[in-house]
This record gives sequence, C-alpha cells and structure tokens, in this order.
Amino acid sequence: MVTVIDADGLLLGRMASVVAGRALAGEEIAIVNAEKAIVSGDRAHVLETYYKKRNRGSREGGPFYPRRPDHIVKRTIRGMLPYKRKRGIEAFKRIKVYVGVPAEFSGMERESLEAAHISRLSTPKYITVGAISTNLGAKY
Repeated sequence: MVTVIDADGLLLGRMASVVAGRALAGEEIAIVNAEKAIVSGDRAHVLETYYKKRNRGSREGGPFYPRRPDHIVKRTIRGMLPYKRKRGIEAFKRIKVYVGVPAEFSGMERESLEAAHISRLSTPKYITVGAISTNLGAKY
C-alpha cells in the first residue's frame, strides 16, 4: 500500500525529513503536487542559493543539481538519507515524487503532514518550489 502525501503548502525541509524517516522504516511513499511545496526565506536569497547550487561544479564532473520541481524535492529527501548505503538506497527507491496529481492517485485519499504545514512558519516570506524551478530554467 502506498501512502500519498500532498505537498501543497508544506515546508520542503520538514516534509523531507519526515518522509525520509518513514521511508527508512519501510513505508512506500508517493508525493504529489511537488511544485507547490514551499521554501521559507526571502525570495531573492532563496533564488540566489539555488542558483549557486545549480551552477556549482562543471558540466563534465558535477556535482549536478536538478531544475525540475519533482527532482528538487527528491534530491532534498536524498540529502536526509544515508543514500550511499544499502538501507538508504532501498529507502530512496520507495519514494516517488510527482508534479501535479497523476491519474493513478486522483481518487486516493491524500495525507498532509501537520509537522510540516505552512502554519508553523513564523515569517510571511516564502517561495514555492515551482517558482524556484522556473527561475532555474525548467519547463515542466
């Protein structure tokens, strides 16, 4: 059984840490509406940070950082897993991330993580992952 989590209005880092822990425990997770997850902070500062991450390294040798919102969310979750070890690799395979809601999950009940909800944000400054992705040049 797959747990479907709606990322709409969830803080990216808090959501990623909860999902990583649940995946390590053996749960299969599908995250929908990845482009609607939010990153807190001043818009210009957040965009600059992601731009630096994207342009670090070289085209031939990396490190490589994604542009698409679903890949950015999955990369954030990967950073919270021991992804070079067997249990981390297996946990990472149990996580699927989607832009929008695919047809296979449209009728299913979606879960929202209370620990990662926007209401826990103390500042009104935030930007969506979709806006970050568009700024990096993604066409999704």
